[in-house]
Amino acid sequence: MKPKNLTLLLSFIIAFSGFAQNPLIRDQFTADPTARVFGDRVYVFPSHDFFCTEEKGRPGWFCMEDYHVFSSDNLTDWTDHGMIVSQADVSWNDDSTYSMWAPDCIYHNDKYYFYYPSIIGDTTKYWRGFGIGVAVADQPEGPYEIQPDPIDNVRGIDPNIFIDKDGQAYLYWSGGHIYGAKLKENMLELASEPVILGDLPPRDKGLKEGPYVIERNGMYYMTYPHVENRTERLEYAIGDNPLGPFEIKGVIMDEWANGCWTNHHSLVNYEEQWYLFYHHNDYSPNFDKNRSICADSLFFNEDGTIQKVIPTLRGIGVTDAMSKIQLDLYTSISENSSIDLLDSTNTFLGWKTILKGKSSVRYNAVDFSANPSIVEVKVKSMGKGTLELKTASGISIAKIPLKNTSAWTTLSSSKVKTPKGKADLIVSTDSEVEIDWVRFGK
Repeated sequence: MKPKNLTLLLSFIIAFSGFAQNPLIRDQFTADPTARVFGDRVYVFPSHDFFCTEEKGRPGWFCMEDYHVFSSDNLTDWTDHGMIVSQADVSWNDDSTYSMWAPDCIYHNDKYYFYYPSIIGDTTKYWRGFGIGVAVADQPEGPYEIQPDPIDNVRGIDPNIFIDKDGQAYLYWSGGHIYGAKLKENMLELASEPVILGDLPPRDKGLKEGPYVIERNGMYYMTYPHVENRTERLEYAIGDNPLGPFEIKGVIMDEWANGCWTNHHSLVNYEEQWYLFYHHNDYSPNFDKNRSICADSLFFNEDGTIQKVIPTLRGIGVTDAMSKIQLDLYTSISENSSIDLLDSTNTFLGWKTILKGKSSVRYNAVDFSANPSIVEVKVKSMGKGTLELKTASGISIAKIPLKNTSAWTTLSSSKVKTPKGKADLIVSTDSEVEIDWVRFGK
């Protein structure tokens, strides 16, 4: 949990490449993440926000014109495989609307099927409003062949695909209600009439959208964002059939404290651990239509219900001790400590951690397998004292003397005793110090 004085900062945390901290992608806006395990990698298919202008899109609203795909085999280092679908290449959409919203992708019959919504352009041939298109590829990163028409009899947004144990595929989408239908074997046409999943919160109880279905231990989980109050929170319901009926069970993630209006998510099991992928306006605290994707671990109770996920800055994955450890994206921190921007005029320079007198910050899951022999720390110190680095189990890694310096200074120590393998790192002080990063080396 974060100290009270950091509540507002939750919406504006900057992450850096090479670390599995939240947000996951640090060079562009990303939202609506669908995470899938293909082979030994996790692939994430998000939408792609950008700032609208008078020439492009509708200023003050959502603007998305293409999709990228990202992947990782360690949940730490994410590869951008580039753009896979652009609105400019879709013949049936209105590309003046920049409405390439939340997508999904699934593997079936040796092909990868990518589903995406957009606003119909030719209403003389199709219908008015949103349609859902499909692109097909031989590998998850593409290239994708865009199908010429949207799926017939599907009007809405936020497509989600679920394939049951018997091989039957289902398509879900939203548009006032949440809808579901069976798909034909070709994955391009409906095999049944759409049904409204009316046992979810009714329309007069607030907007719901973004369906995402999983199966676990014979239970079918319908998960969705829902505006119970002013903004979206993530909720779920459980049933014994892919098309319900579903029984509403509770909340997966609460509304955002900073008032970010949307959230959108997916759940994925990777190497016997479940994860929740979601989004928040981390890089754009004053405009919640530009979001960034994040991820945290998710756990089930013995009865199959889901434990509420508390969003963290630390995120998921393991950080290599030989890379810069950004303590501001911590696991926990002392009440009398805080984080702040390095430079308020250039937010992408990142953040600093401020420790004040007998305080500490904890950063989980650091990999010391390289057996480093030195440590460096970039600091500003407000007085004399000691900076101690230790493990959560109490092993003292190093003690670095501090002296008063008004400029950023890199201090180092070769008197280092590092643990073997992975450990949680705790940095503490008896003085007042600002820390940019910590890095181990040889």
